[in-house]
Amino acid sequence: MKRRKNTIVINKFIFICILLSFFCVFLKLAAVVLLPKVDGINLAEFASNRNTVTETLYAKRGTIYDVNGEPLAQSVNSYTVIAYLDSSRTTNESNPQHVVDKEKTASLLSPILNMDEDYILSLLSKDLYQVELGPNGRGITELVKSEIEKLNLPGIDFIASTKRFYKMGRFASYTVGYAKNIDGKITGQMGIEAYFNDELTGTDGYRVYQQDAYGYQIPNTEADLQQPTSGKDIYLTIDNNIQLYAENAVNNIVEDYDIEWVTLSVLDGKTGAVLATTSSPSFNANIMDIELYYNPLTQYVYEPGSTMKIFSFMAAMEEGIYDGDAMYQSGTKPVDGSIIKDFNYYGWGKISYDTGFTYSSNVAATNLALEMGADTLKSYYEKLGFGQKTGITLPNEMAGKVDFKYRTEIATAAFGQGITTTPIQNLQALTFLANDGVVVKPYIVDKIVDSSTGKVIEQAKRTELGRVASSATTNKLIDLMRQVITTKRTDAYVYQPSTVEVIGKTGTAQIAGNGGYLTGTYDYIRSFAGLFPYDDPRYIVYISVKRYHGPISLVGKSVASLIAEIAKYKNIENINDISEVDNSINVSSYLSLDVKEIEEKLKKQKLDPIIIGNGKYIIKQYPINQTIISGSKVFLYTNGTEMTMPDITGWSRNEVITFCNLVGLKYTISGYGEVTESSIEEGTVINSQSKLTIKLQEKESNSSVS
Repeated sequence: MKRRKNTIVINKFIFICILLSFFCVFLKLAAVVLLPKVDGINLAEFASNRNTVTETLYAKRGTIYDVNGEPLAQSVNSYTVIAYLDSSRTTNESNPQHVVDKEKTASLLSPILNMDEDYILSLLSKDLYQVELGPNGRGITELVKSEIEKLNLPGIDFIASTKRFYKMGRFASYTVGYAKNIDGKITGQMGIEAYFNDELTGTDGYRVYQQDAYGYQIPNTEADLQQPTSGKDIYLTIDNNIQLYAENAVNNIVEDYDIEWVTLSVLDGKTGAVLATTSSPSFNANIMDIELYYNPLTQYVYEPGSTMKIFSFMAAMEEGIYDGDAMYQSGTKPVDGSIIKDFNYYGWGKISYDTGFTYSSNVAATNLALEMGADTLKSYYEKLGFGQKTGITLPNEMAGKVDFKYRTEIATAAFGQGITTTPIQNLQALTFLANDGVVVKPYIVDKIVDSSTGKVIEQAKRTELGRVASSATTNKLIDLMRQVITTKRTDAYVYQPSTVEVIGKTGTAQIAGNGGYLTGTYDYIRSFAGLFPYDDPRYIVYISVKRYHGPISLVGKSVASLIAEIAKYKNIENINDISEVDNSINVSSYLSLDVKEIEEKLKKQKLDPIIIGNGKYIIKQYPINQTIISGSKVFLYTNGTEMTMPDITGWSRNEVITFCNLVGLKYTISGYGEVTESSIEEGTVINSQSKLTIKLQEKESNSSVS
């Protein structure tokens, strides 16, 4: 039997299709090999990019310093505590890599992080690979991290980052401002941090390299490296010592009484440098307990009241219409259907214009302003800088308004109603009294420095804005303002300390409401503008308080204490009721030095060192880099972890406030004078949760003051 042969017949059409397919694939492969681009894509570049990594090298943000080089805002390492919970991390039971004993871990971490033990345990009990131990485990310092590391707790680790640290807490908070991390970049949001954000930020660098499949740089390949450029350092004109005096004064004013706000600033009238500026409410940028987002120095706009008489009387003198001996009828004055009244409504009878200034007569100011006219008075206000921004280097400065036309508006503008100003404008205007009639521009940045080389890039200098008054006018006003302080029939004499002569003027302005002025007991903005020393005015103090429920005499005494502290610090005491013996001692910086050695040194100098904490080295100090008298206290804050209460019997109010501010202690003070009672006994362990209540009492004295 013959076998049949199987014959496979290939369809010609299919055969041709197969050949064409192979031909197309061949052409595509040839194109990939031979052509630089395929479908518009550079394949060599595409392959390279898939293996190319660009790593950003972040620039270090510049530091903000006070004028003496004390850091106010700086970038520091920060850490977030994390806990690994998944047991799969552990491959060797003798070296566990996850949290094994959750109860023990929670118990040991609780006091360090100041978190509830049960809450930490609840975090550690979650069914997750890892957890953050927030909120207190976020943003911890190197010191706290070191404490945790010493515990050797399995599964506890840290994520490193950078944050902004504000060493002085609430000091000059609105001036320094704050910065926060936005998309991995620290960015200024307020104050100097915002205004000089570009200078502080610097320029980021980068590293570009080829990586292998495991994410490492491929051997024998070069990296394209551009190092980052650190941000510039900003040195403010703020003097940390004067700032502390101002902070203490404000704390003294507000601690026992309701108040809407208070703002207090100190200016070097000769140069225009802002030496201190503070306010309440304030905030601590480390914890961001901020309530108000307006900078009081540049953004509080209000009717200033009778401190404007300094400038309206000055204008009248310059225009030649002022005769200090001329008499006028005080009390009331009709102006176009309105009645201008002195603050006591009935006046003081017929008095001279010099006396009218001393008693802050609205009628006197009205008479002079109406004789000058709107255009003349307005021109002097504008030359002083009212109604326009000063140009100080702080964000969002307000201009205020000095627009008046009608006779009643001219009258009220002369005593500071119906117009609005800012604290920095008032400080600028007052500089003519310190410069023989010349106005000087205020500034708050002393210099900008290259952080890498130390080279000064910009240095601030005194800027004259023009002469507004003659020497005769300036000297006359200085004498009149001295008379305001020394006349006890006014409420300004309480601003006079015992060691330096002050000139000044108070102001009381009603608060505008709907269709008129508010009439409540506390509906006023009270202010004081002062300069010292009298024989050569240099330092300007300006304070405003809104809706203050306490005694105005307390404001005056607090400012007087501030002035006395500055006078001592600057060695310009000029009243001879202090010892003629030279018992002044210079206290330099003892930071990072051994506390025992410095304690012995201070005692030999007849100073009183107050040691805070049980550490070996000094990390904070007050006062620092200034001259004080024998017997003064020097507070030395150490790096110890335990603080005990010293014996504060006989301490002054300012000494107690200084101590409490340094240790973060909450306090309540009643009375005046020296400490007689304290709620915390000597030797008691204290912390930021402790609350101190003290009672002050004045020492008995046989002397009297006339």
